[in-house]
Amino acid sequence: MLQKSDFYDQLPNAALSNYFRSAGGLLAEEWALLESVVGAIVEAKEPLTNKAIILRLIQQIESTRDVVRADIIRKTLEIIVDHTQDDL
Repeated sequence: MLQKSDFYDQLPNAALSNYFRSAGGLLAEEWALLESVVGAIVEAKEPLTNKAIILRLIQQIESTRDVVRADIIRKTLEIIVDHTQDDL
């Protein structure tokens, strides 16, 4: 498992990394989910991009029946989308 600082450095953009760094423990569940998603992407040897993270989160939200988990996934997805620059 990556150290937290290594994980922050692995995130696809600095705004996203800074957001989670500044949140402290307030986003612990979202952080754990993001860490899991990023780990799965890296393990699959896929490029780690915002798009890859978003697609994985969408897959998870579509497959869960747990409303609490869906809420965590939805919030994490919103954070990623909010901190992703639009394509030009």
